[in-house]
Amino acid sequence: MQKKEWATRTKHDRADSTTRAVLLTAARRVFEHSGYARTTVARITEEAGVGRATFYVYFSSKEEVFSVLAEQVKDSFLAGQELNGIDADDPHAVAEATITAFLDAYTEHLGFITVLRHQTLSDPGMGALWEEIHALPRHRSAHYTQRLVDRGMADPAASPEAVAQAAGGMIAAFAGQLAAAPEDRDRVARELTAMYVRLLGLPRP
Repeated sequence: MQKKEWATRTKHDRADSTTRAVLLTAARRVFEHSGYARTTVARITEEAGVGRATFYVYFSSKEEVFSVLAEQVKDSFLAGQELNGIDADDPHAVAEATITAFLDAYTEHLGFITVLRHQTLSDPGMGALWEEIHALPRHRSAHYTQRLVDRGMADPAASPEAVAQAAGGMIAAFAGQLAAAPEDRDRVARELTAMYVRLLGLPRP
């Protein structure tokens, strides 16, 4: 029993380790700079300033560390749908908050997302990972739109699923522009929100 408790505690310590966070940050920089194929464990450890043995304490391969980074992107997208401090019964406020949060998250992770999308062209596993990142946020968004329809609060331009997918596509299209001109963030967020509100078919406030 004592051995099992020790192993569980050790696993928890590794998951919360500062060294693990340093490795993830370094890996993300290398992936974004070199691309997936040219990234190696040696390059990651060099960037992090640690030895290869230290890397393998936390990760079994570059594939695993890439998957963990992808999970962070997914968590960031899901966090964009949390309505802390927002009136959930005000669809205009919800639209503005979620679009802005998604835009910020997509812009923040744009470099990594670019690497992942490039890998989907040749790697079905990466394609599945990309779909996994988007599936739950898209499903939640579609579910919310359907609730608005059921309550007679919205008349969407297409099915809730199509509206959710279109909103994600709009954000992706503008994120590259925003990464190059961050000073346009508020304007872009307003324009994206306005288009999303039209897609939802919300009445003018």
